[in-house]
Parts: sequence; structure tokens; C-alpha cells
Amino acid sequence: MEISSVPISSCSKEHQKIYLEWFKFADSDNDGRITGSDAIKFFGMSNLSRQDLKQVWAITDSKRQGFLGFTEFIAAMQLVSLAQAGHEITNDLLTSNDLENLKPPVMEGLDVLLAKKKRSNKTNENEVNGTPVVQQSPSALWFSSKSAKKVPLSAVTSIVDGLKRLYIQKLKPLEVTYRFNDFVSPLLTNSDFDAKPMVMLLGQYSTGKTTFIKHLLKTSYPGAHIGPEPTTDRFVVVMSGPDERSVPGNTIAVQADMPFSGLTSFGTSFLSKFECSQMPHSLLEHITFVDTPGVLSGEKQRTQRAYDFTGVTSWFASKCDLILLLFDPHKLDVSDEFKRVISSLRGHDDKIRVVLNKADQIDTQQLMRVYGALMWSLGKVLNTPEVMRVYIGSFNEKPVNEAASGPIGKELFEREQEDLLSDLKDIPKKSCDRRINEFVKRARAAKIHAYIISHLRKEMPALIGKAKTQKRLTDNLEDEFKKVQREFHLPPGDFPNVEQFRETLSGYSFDNFEKLKPSMIKAVDDMLGYDIPELLKNFRNPYD
Repeated sequence: MEISSVPISSCSKEHQKIYLEWFKFADSDNDGRITGSDAIKFFGMSNLSRQDLKQVWAITDSKRQGFLGFTEFIAAMQLVSLAQAGHEITNDLLTSNDLENLKPPVMEGLDVLLAKKKRSNKTNENEVNGTPVVQQSPSALWFSSKSAKKVPLSAVTSIVDGLKRLYIQKLKPLEVTYRFNDFVSPLLTNSDFDAKPMVMLLGQYSTGKTTFIKHLLKTSYPGAHIGPEPTTDRFVVVMSGPDERSVPGNTIAVQADMPFSGLTSFGTSFLSKFECSQMPHSLLEHITFVDTPGVLSGEKQRTQRAYDFTGVTSWFASKCDLILLLFDPHKLDVSDEFKRVISSLRGHDDKIRVVLNKADQIDTQQLMRVYGALMWSLGKVLNTPEVMRVYIGSFNEKPVNEAASGPIGKELFEREQEDLLSDLKDIPKKSCDRRINEFVKRARAAKIHAYIISHLRKEMPALIGKAKTQKRLTDNLEDEFKKVQREFHLPPGDFPNVEQFRETLSGYSFDNFEKLKPSMIKAVDDMLGYDIPELLKNFRNPYD
């Protein structure tokens, strides 16, 4: 599977040097990013119409990050050059032309400006082998700096930077005050914001999860094991890396540049069943895959696990952009553990896709019956009125078994595969929107959590009967949730799971909780109502 992006290799070395010089000139604050305001000044020298330049930006900033890196800048310059030659600007224009021999565009007055800059600023050029040195984003320091709360707005050069600033200044103080990280989710780090989009595969053993990843990559990856028995006995994150290697879970969880530090809360017993498989691959530069152990049936298998399998799955679900539930035509039953796992995905329904894999092993009539049985099984587990999208196919390197499925089945599988692949290809483009969506969900959850904790604190007596009151509040937690809901007019669906919350509460003294601080709640409300819409407005297409 290929995700369309213009590789730097499609531009000659000679032209790369020219574009590098232009990129440094256009990058007004030397942060390795061309923002909308930078683009308006620089792209205007091409004398293209505003509509053409709007289209150039929309194609090259396909992830809607609000800036262009060096690779995207080259693509933009190539589009400008083709537009000057009379081509209509379309999404597939760069793939249908010989870019290696494409001359740089004509930028009116640029040579004079570059000559002036050279005379006034003879500094050493940050260049290694003709490509710019990748500088760490200044926002990476915000999470460790003591003065992070005073991050100036001018330091924000992308939507993700803006979210980091809002988190540090407005949401994190609320989370720390009311111990959100102990009850719901660990505090976010820089790597959580910068992580690549993730796709998690879930299913019972031998439904083809590992084979599915190999099918997309068109090659195996370090640590991949395939067999009819439960072979993947651990969580494996398949991601891009300089060489092929497997990194143990304990190592990967403490690396600051990896978004997996939150997994340390599940203990060493889990981390010994977690590993990261790295390899250089064009697809992994855009997407990270999470391969999971096969979900087994029966209560015995659940109690034998040395870690909270459902909790780990829920943690990954909150980080993932897409969750694929894989089924085998011969394993349609939803076991007790699988039911718990699917229930733990509550709140992430928009990310779930169902895949009926190995469908070429049965004929058309059987497939019709299997599809009906699968929908019936899912209907008992997924408590939603909408019908879940199910992709039917055989996702492996072998050709479709026409002897069983027939020509109609083959055509159906090919169309379904195209639909699923197009869903996967859209993930990087939607990742920025998804990040905003998850950020807003987290902010709302943190607000409700603050209301609950402060309510429990308010109900505690000043002197006598504290232990008795705490026990009463814990036992009647559902009623306390309803009181909070009525008092602050909150939707009931946004409240946490009562049993899980009660279990976590058992380790705390309510007397030590903080009272409600309206200023903190107002800061989060302002962030949701004004700051985030303003951020999106500032980093939309500059030619809108």
C-alpha cells in the first residue's frame, strides 16, 4: 500500500540545493517550517492567481497541519512550476509528470532578495549533504521548562504547537489539581502530540491480524510470527526506524521521544509482553500499526493474563486513529473477553471498522449466511443503533480462491479491499483533525472529573464521621454522579464507568481532594469556546 506524498528523491540534487536556499529564505523564523504568512509573501512572487495558490497549499498541506516542511515545500514549488507551464492544478498532477527534469518556477524579484541576504548575512549554512538539518521543534522544550506557562503566542507555528501551548497553560493545571492522571489517563507529553497516526488490530487468534500488516507492508517485520495457533503473544508496535530491529517494552516505554510512557502504569508484567518492531518503510513513515495478542475464549484465559488486557487495549484505543476488529468466517462467536474488549472501546465508536477476513474460504451462499451471523453477533455487543461498516475480503499475499468464492466473490473482495485501503490512506490526512477531536474529548472528560472530585470533597464533614461518609459516598457513587450531572447540566454519556471509578477511589482520602476552582473551569471553557476555534482559524489555508 502506498500513501501519496512527493518523495524528495523525485527532485534532482541540483534543484534540491536551489529549493533549500529558497526554503531558508522563506522560513522567516528559521524553525524549519513555512507558515501561512511565510507562504503568502514567498508564493506571491510566482504571480499565480490566488485561486491557484490556494489549491497549491491545499494539496501540499494535505495533513492540515498549518505549515509546510522542506519536502512539502519542494512539492509546492513543483506545482507552481507546472501551473506556470499551463497545467491545471489537481491532486494527481505531481504523479503524472516527470519531476526529475522539471525546472524550478520563475519567482519574480527573488534573485535580488537572495543576493541582498547573502551580503548582509554571511552565516554558516545548516546543511548536511544538500538537505536541511532537522531542528527539534521549540515546543519540545515547553514540557520540561519551568517557564512553560509563559509560552508566547509567536512561538506557535502549527496547529499541534497551538494544542501543546493550550494544554500546558490551561488544561494540564486542571488535570494535576484534580488527579486526572491517576483516574483516567496519564499526563500528555511532547511525544503524544507529535506521534504518527496509529492503527490497532484486534481479534481472536488466527483471524489474520499479523498477516494483514504484512499484506499492507508487502514484507515481514521483525518479530512477526504467523500460525494457526495463538502465535502473537504480545503487543507489537510496528513503526518506522533507521534499521530492522526489535526493541523491548521496558526500553521503549522510557524513551522520551516515544508516545508510550503511559504504559508504565500497567507494570513490568505487561512491559515484558510489549515490544516495538522498527524497520525502514515508506508506509510506516505515515502510519504506525499495533498488533495485539489473539483474544481467547473462556474465563480461564482472562485470569491467566498477568496484566490488565482490557485496560491496555483501552489505552491504545484512546491513542489510535483507527481500530480494526478482525473476524474469521469460522470464528464468529464473540467470547467473554472479546466482549469486554469491545466494551472498553466505548467512546471510540467512530474509529472502529470491522473486517471479515479469509472470506474466500467459503462460497457465496455461505458468505451471505456468515455475514448475517456476524451482524447478529455484533448487534449484541455494540450498543449502537447504527449498522457497523464491515469490509469483506481476504487480506493476504495469496490470490483470491476463485474455486470457492467464484467470479462474483472475487470482484466483491477487490472492491472491498479498495474501500478499506482508501480508508487507511485517509488516516494521515485526517490525523490533525483527529488530534483536535481527541484533545477536546480529553478536555471535557477532565472538566467532568474535576466536578466529580470537588463534589466528593464538598460532601465530606468538617470534623466527625469522615470514614463513614466516605464509605456512603463510595457505595452510592452512581447517585452522586447524578447529583453532579443535574447541578452542572452535564450529559450522562460523558461520565466515567462507575465501577472503575469506585475501584480507583478506594485508595484515596476524599478529605485530601481539592475544592472546585471556578477560575480553572473557566480557563478550560474559554479554551474550548474561543482558543481552539481561533487556532483553527489562524492555521487554515492562508488563501481562504
